Amino acid sequence: MSSHLELRLGDCIAGMGALDAGSIDLVVTSPPYNLAIRYLSYADDQSREDYLAWSRQWLAGLRRVLAPAGSFFLNVGASPRSPLLPHQLALVASEFFTLQNTIHWIKSIAVDRPGQETFSVGHYKPINSPRFLNELQEYVFHFTLEGNVPLDRLALGVPYQDKSNIARWQHTRKKDRRCRGNVWFLPYQTIRSRQKERPHPATFPPELARQAILLHGRDRVRHMLDPFVGIGSSALAARAEGIEQFTGFEIDEGYLEVAKERLSELL
Repeated sequence: MSSHLELRLGDCIAGMGALDAGSIDLVVTSPPYNLAIRYLSYADDQSREDYLAWSRQWLAGLRRVLAPAGSFFLNVGASPRSPLLPHQLALVASEFFTLQNTIHWIKSIAVDRPGQETFSVGHYKPINSPRFLNELQEYVFHFTLEGNVPLDRLALGVPYQDKSNIARWQHTRKKDRRCRGNVWFLPYQTIRSRQKERPHPATFPPELARQAILLHGRDRVRHMLDPFVGIGSSALAARAEGIEQFTGFEIDEGYLEVAKERLSELL
């Protein structure tokens, strides 16, 4: 199935105002975190009050366009200087939506195995501090209008480790598939040049958006939106899954050109 992807240069608040009410089935996005990240065309250092006031504006616009059975996946990270930011933004979002699930996106993890060396996998940015731990995860808050949207949980299902559970539990319906749960290990791909391959300072991998598509229910997504499309990770996922229509907004022309180049590589 071919997809119609529209990447628009401009502010998402005005852009969403031009969309029909209730026309969006799925939103996957990651707004600026207000952590003084060096974007090309955005000052990421507002006061917390101003940032949350601005967030209310775009969240209100998103609330208007989200379909009654739609899903809104909000990716937010933290830093040692602002550990409460994800939760503060989630509380503001809960003024407009109902929090249905909280997903933990794990970028790197160390696994202790009895009698074996600790196994570490994934990528992270180390913190040079005697006070704080390295940040190895971010939040993905799943919002809906009323908190009652059914999900295709087994679209992300994993096999049972203990196969006896297949026959023991009635809900398995004798299939070797269980809900993955709310912890997603999604490492970044190894890159040689950040400037060439991932020039945006804060982006999620396309696989995160793809899993959101599958969890919501691929066949129930006709129109997908990313108000902060950046270099196009969500658009890449939409194209890969054959989403009928995708709309993304971005205020920086440079990032938008990178997004278009990434999409052209899939043709």
